[in-house]
Amino acid sequence: MPTATARPLSSLWTSVRSQIRDSRQAHAAKAALARDLAGYSSASDLDDLHAILDRYNDRQTASIRGILAHQRVASDGRF
Repeated sequence: MPTATARPLSSLWTSVRSQIRDSRQAHAAKAALARDLAGYSSASDLDDLHAILDRYNDRQTASIRGILAHQRVASDGRF
């Protein structure tokens, strides 16, 4: 016989599963973006890319700039 807490627990689990799914999708999208950006490795490529990013506000480009900064640190051997 279902208890009074069955529905709230079911709703909670549905919410948790949805959050996990959304988190996995966001992680996969960020990983794909990082792979795409890895192709921009020369100084000229990166200068062009930064010039494009400068046309947009920091809020819109924060994830791209973060990925590029991480890749720069990793390529410098300091990561």
